[in-house]
Amino acid sequence: MNHLDINQIKEIIPHRHPFLLLDYIEDYVPGEYAVGYKCVSYREEFFAGHFPEEPVMPGVLTVEALAQAGAVAILSLEENKGKIAYFGGINKCKFKGKIIPGDKVRLETKIIRRKGPVGVGEAVASVDGKVVVSAELTFMVG
Repeated sequence: MNHLDINQIKEIIPHRHPFLLLDYIEDYVPGEYAVGYKCVSYREEFFAGHFPEEPVMPGVLTVEALAQAGAVAILSLEENKGKIAYFGGINKCKFKGKIIPGDKVRLETKIIRRKGPVGVGEAVASVDGKVVVSAELTFMVG
């Protein structure tokens, strides 16, 4: 298994606080997949307004975290080092549960198609084995 800590992740993708949504990568294979985790704390800045009475991680941020896991997979390829992976589209996105403070979110993105700089990742976020978000993410490496 290929493990990456936060500093190693920052060497691969350009995201930084407060928008770096991965805490560590448990395993990855360049160009194929990445499995990472986000440990959600009540101290996350978005909880101040989403929602004060019932803190819930915004679904769009979960999709972004999945995209960042996919970016680790695709940008760790030698030919993509130092580049950026941009969103090209979000398809088949389903929100099936909520993420709250204290959750450890598993973020898995598998690269299922690639042609030149464009590709598609199949992404699933889960908490305690229960799927909370799934989507098909299109990216473009620039």
